[in-house]
Amino acid sequence: MAANDMGVKTHWEKVYKAKAPDAVSWYRPHFETSIALIERAGAEPASSIIDVGAGESTLADDLLSLGYENITALDISQIAVNVCKKRLGATASRVRWLVGDVTAAELNLGIHDVWHDRAVFHFLTTVEQRIAYVRTVARSVRRGGQVIVSTFGPEGPSRCSGLDVVRYNAETLHHEFGKSFRLVESFEELHQTPFGTTQQFLYCYCQIF
Repeated sequence: MAANDMGVKTHWEKVYKAKAPDAVSWYRPHFETSIALIERAGAEPASSIIDVGAGESTLADDLLSLGYENITALDISQIAVNVCKKRLGATASRVRWLVGDVTAAELNLGIHDVWHDRAVFHFLTTVEQRIAYVRTVARSVRRGGQVIVSTFGPEGPSRCSGLDVVRYNAETLHHEFGKSFRLVESFEELHQTPFGTTQQFLYCYCQIF
């Protein structure tokens, strides 16, 4: 792991150590929109679904309860992963847990049917980081697979958790991924934070061909 990657990891370990799961701005009890998109993507019980930047979210819990059997959760924070494992208890063994930076992760080739990312991509503020991310998606998602990415929208925050972010509309986000990703659907959503404020999120759902 490069020195810069270590700095990012240290930052997120501090965030998750200092704050309870429901004390961060992106917290939702359940990721209803993400689940709806995964279902619209045609995911079946045996489909390989990877949740990138899983953090301490309950998405893996909910996917297991819906009958999905092949789930991978990737996050840069070991603390966040440990929280999820503890919450899931014995069922945690049904999820493949990976700790690492998505821009440097060495995922197996063409194994995933659905890629899900809520609120990671907008933290990639350099061209090099975004290219590395898209390269990882293209390598690890099979042809015909689905890619669901959610970032802050044009009117969303310009910073989050002490870090700068990049805000997107559907056109600019899709442009980052390129012509091999066919845009199927995009929309904006107002997320209600635990603090009584709102944040504008953009969702883009693409298919690799």
